[in-house]
Amino acid sequence: MLQSFIFDMDGTLFQTDKILEISLEETFNYLRSLNKWDTITPIDKYREIMGVPLPKVWEALLPNHSDEVRQQTDAYFLQRLIENIRSGKGALYPNVKEVLEFLKESNCSIFIASNGLTDYLNAIVHYYNLDNWVTETFSIQQIQTLNKSDLVKNIIEKYKISNAAVVGDRLSDINAAKENDLIAIGCNFDFAKEDELAQAVWVIDDLNELKTIFIHQNEN
Repeated sequence: MLQSFIFDMDGTLFQTDKILEISLEETFNYLRSLNKWDTITPIDKYREIMGVPLPKVWEALLPNHSDEVRQQTDAYFLQRLIENIRSGKGALYPNVKEVLEFLKESNCSIFIASNGLTDYLNAIVHYYNLDNWVTETFSIQQIQTLNKSDLVKNIIEKYKISNAAVVGDRLSDINAAKENDLIAIGCNFDFAKEDELAQAVWVIDDLNELKTIFIHQNEN
């Protein structure tokens, strides 16, 4: 019987795509103003690696820059993301609040486990009032390994979870489920990749399908 759901944030609950390009463009304009970037904004490269922790993002996008510049860029990018969230430029995926309400009314505990930074996640949670349904939001910042499997393990241990599903759009979410003996549910959304989703137990095209999966799992 499924008792808990652990959700990814970006590309699963939150339509990151709506603020990603504008925030990245603003960030690289900032680098241009400092004479530290002189070509196009690498939005396509970012899409390819979407889902990895931000330190690894900047290693990929700024391979020839110093750690100091990467950290400076990371801080500015975070600032722009949060500002764009608070100004209403982002959006949740369809049916997020309805599904969370259904799960909570079904006595499920709900968590978020994300590779996003704490301040960024809090901005989303507060703007969309997700804490009406979510017990706790966990950021990759909380663990030294920057490994989502370890982050999910922390949730399991803290809340003594045994029967749960991890819902996400990328391989890190699917592996986090498998490595913790949980059910992997892949979201075929904006950043998903077919070969990664193939490793999930279930694949959904709309979060509303979680209701059917929940009912099915609890009938067995």
